[in-house]
Amino acid sequence: MARKINDALRRLPVWAVWIAGLIPLALLIWDTLNGRVGVDPVAGIEHRLGRTAIYFLIGGLAVTPLLRLTGISLMRFRRAIGLLCFTYAMLHVLAWISMDMGFLWAQMARDVVKRPYLLFGMLAFAMLIPLAITSNNLSIRRMGGLGWRRLHRLVYAAAPLAALHWIWVKKTLPLTPAAWMAVILVLLLVRIVFVRGRRKNRLDGQNNKPIKSVL
Repeated sequence: MARKINDALRRLPVWAVWIAGLIPLALLIWDTLNGRVGVDPVAGIEHRLGRTAIYFLIGGLAVTPLLRLTGISLMRFRRAIGLLCFTYAMLHVLAWISMDMGFLWAQMARDVVKRPYLLFGMLAFAMLIPLAITSNNLSIRRMGGLGWRRLHRLVYAAAPLAALHWIWVKKTLPLTPAAWMAVILVLLLVRIVFVRGRRKNRLDGQNNKPIKSVL
């Protein structure tokens, strides 16, 4: 079953993922033009962009566990998923800066320091910036595979921070953001289990190597 799905996925071009990923943005624009973003349009626009960014962030985190657990590979599309996440996160921040804060930079700085949910959100977005900038083959070659992978581990901190930002905005413990936080934590736990398993197998392999005589 996994082989058939992977065969189909190999025939799917990456640009198709981009088109599908931009559908939520097109729907948001359509709803905005038709007055369907709620009684507070600014908040409605910001929240939909932010939620979509988190969904793509979770999608990127799920690629490796999905491969390990089911054999289904979305690795070809992980870069596109990550960049779509950053696109929506950037639009979310820009909407807040322009429509909510009116480019009042001093007020924005005070609010970020004073309101924890803004601080969590800004920290998460700041971590996504270098990941988006280096999501290309040139950066991998210049940084080296190991250095590039170390940098991109920032996503493991950005994801729970983004979920905390969403939860704290509600000022309660709403079901949907809390559920997605649980999903993020499970994905990170699965990742830790896989990493530890690989390290154990590597050490076992080294310990089982025959000892060469130096005599």
